[in-house]
Amino acid sequence: MTETLSIIVFLSTLFILLGLGVWVGAALLATAILGMALFTNAPIGDSMAVTIWGEQSSWTLTALPLFIWMGEILFRTRLSETLFRGLAPFMRGLPGSLLHVNIGASAVFAAISGSSAATVATVGKMSIPELRARNYPESMIIGTLSGAGTLGLLIPPSISMIIYGVTVNESITKLFMAAMIPGLCLALFFMIYVAAWSVLNRATFKPDLTVEVSNLGRKLLDLLPVLCLIGAVIGSIYSGVATATEAAALGVLGAFLLSAFQGGLTWTNVQESIMGSVRTTAMIMLILMGAGFLSLAMGFTGIPKALATGISAWDPSPVMLILILTVFYIILGCFLDGLSSIVLTMAVIEPMVRAAGFDMLWFGVYLMIVVEMAQITPPIGFNLFVLQGMTGKDMGFIAKASFPMFCVMCVFIVVLVLFPGLALWLPETLSK
Repeated sequence: MTETLSIIVFLSTLFILLGLGVWVGAALLATAILGMALFTNAPIGDSMAVTIWGEQSSWTLTALPLFIWMGEILFRTRLSETLFRGLAPFMRGLPGSLLHVNIGASAVFAAISGSSAATVATVGKMSIPELRARNYPESMIIGTLSGAGTLGLLIPPSISMIIYGVTVNESITKLFMAAMIPGLCLALFFMIYVAAWSVLNRATFKPDLTVEVSNLGRKLLDLLPVLCLIGAVIGSIYSGVATATEAAALGVLGAFLLSAFQGGLTWTNVQESIMGSVRTTAMIMLILMGAGFLSLAMGFTGIPKALATGISAWDPSPVMLILILTVFYIILGCFLDGLSSIVLTMAVIEPMVRAAGFDMLWFGVYLMIVVEMAQITPPIGFNLFVLQGMTGKDMGFIAKASFPMFCVMCVFIVVLVLFPGLALWLPETLSK
């Protein structure tokens, strides 16, 4: 009875605060403090200090601000223009033509930013005007951007993957390895959908007059600096030459060199990139602080144990557990951003997943895909908000345009469950 009452108090307080527009991290902290005061005799101040210090003092987290800074630097350069011009000649012959550039450019930028919102904003800045000028359907422009933009959460170096690894104490390097093949496969699934849509609708578009195909070697050369940066960051991790933190530092140095090479490195850009990374890192750290303390508060009240006991009483099969968790995270994603969903739920979900026999590397990849769905589900979908600001369309139109990509991700989850080797083959092979 006490656990039921505490669950009601925790959930109602959290959603009331979020509904009032309180910062997610502050809402988590306030909910934890209220729960500790009402249901436990533990010293709130001492518990908060110990928990927050423990959450923030992990060496693995040092990679987080560095990867964010790398993405911020490249966000303020001519990278999006280079990607579009470089990829367009190679994509124009496919069914759906330049819509595939949205997906290809998002996959490439995801590999150097680690952020979903930054991927959407950077690629969309260049592709939206170009595709509109060629009379591509607005729904497909927005849909491909919102869906492919979520690859920033999956394709390494993923910021959310780093947070997951710290939370469940798994190797960041192995998680990055596990996510690489599924990330590329999901991008391929998006492209298959676009091609199928184009064929079924017999879509034809305005001739791509500004897309030069006569000098493909030069176009490939335009992409070479970006590909080299990706290879240096990801390759150094996979080869064991560098840890995730050292690779992040290498990525920042490479981003500076690439920006200088493209002529986009100015003192103003450097200042803006530093402040942007500080703001994003501070926001994430506040969420981690709040989620860690809330997890402790719920542990004191016995909520995780009660939930785990309740689900164990159902005795669900592994497939049924995954189905339940998928529905759970989709619903949760309607109210919380993906990062908050991860850190808020892992204290309860991790023991159940381990008990069911799931590999935590595989589960991390699965979780990233489910959390990606939260980026394109209203009312709180970060990618939807970014696209609303960039296109001027209402939220209903953007959500409707994004729905097919949501369905593609649902299909891919089924594929991942049926073929877990997609996530496990690379880390197992490289670890031998």
